[in-house]
Amino acid sequence: MKLSKVITLIVCLIVPLAVGGFAGVETAQNITTWYVDLVKPWFNPPNYLFGPVWTLLYILMGIAMYLVFWTFSSAVLRKQAIILFATQLLFNFAWSFIFFKYHQLGWALFEIIIMWILIFITIMAFAKVSKVAAWLLVPYISWVSFATILNFAIWRLN
Repeated sequence: MKLSKVITLIVCLIVPLAVGGFAGVETAQNITTWYVDLVKPWFNPPNYLFGPVWTLLYILMGIAMYLVFWTFSSAVLRKQAIILFATQLLFNFAWSFIFFKYHQLGWALFEIIIMWILIFITIMAFAKVSKVAAWLLVPYISWVSFATILNFAIWRLN
């Protein structure tokens, strides 16, 4: 593998991991304080599960981004896919703050629905460039689908 591809892969992995890691560090204190006191539905996973799941999802996102970046395809399609990826990642970042730091359960629900739509559109854009990259985002949209239902349930219960 060429050095430029290795560097690109590392950057593509670091970006989503750093975004998620920063949001996690900045909001973690609320998980052991505010979040613990919320009424949660029966299907709420244990807190220790979220970190490993999100880490895996961010790694898959990074690999998908790498594939889009290096796939020989239309430059316009790749650029659109990259912009959509960055936009949905921004919404991913913001959700943690809206939900955990600012405790705005209703706004977090609204935001995560927009995030889901952006992920879906990103998957469609990735599919035009790399089918494998698009499939790598399926676990992500699946988890965000679950997170949306969980956000809704917590909002309704609190």
